[in-house]
Amino acid sequence: MTDYRFEREARTAYSEIYTIWDGDRSAGRVDVHFTPASVYATLCVSEGAEEEAIQEMIGAVDDELVMTADPYREDLVVTVWSGKEAGVYSDEDLGEETLDELDEESEGNGARP
Repeated sequence: MTDYRFEREARTAYSEIYTIWDGDRSAGRVDVHFTPASVYATLCVSEGAEEEAIQEMIGAVDDELVMTADPYREDLVVTVWSGKEAGVYSDEDLGEETLDELDEESEGNGARP
């Protein structure tokens, strides 16, 4: 079994975001959301990740992140996305002109890439 390491990126009262490391390479990212009865997670893995590796990551998320925070949860529901990273965008990285262009292209939901 692979020894995954989790690096927290953000935390709120009911959710956490982690980068998943396999040695010195990023193996994925997981967003974990806690509700009173269940825990919901979105696991993003690299394109071509094998089913066995995905199952191992889910097990590691459950053992190292979920069970330590909420050992009495009723269910863990994980949605898995497989693909490649297109980029990380931030207001700090984008100039105002680019932000205006993004606003014009958005569908009005306020989300930014």
